[in-house]
Amino acid sequence: MDYGWMSHALMWLVGLMTVCATIGACGAMFALGRSNYRKD
Repeated sequence: MDYGWMSHALMWLVGLMTVCATIGACGAMFALGRSNYRKD
């Protein structure tokens, strides 16, 4: 395995984790906001 491939794979992994974290955070805030809003 050469260094270029490893760097590319690492960047893909970081990007994937960032996307998952962003979607997860948005989903959590949305769910929290909805549950909070419907509590009345």
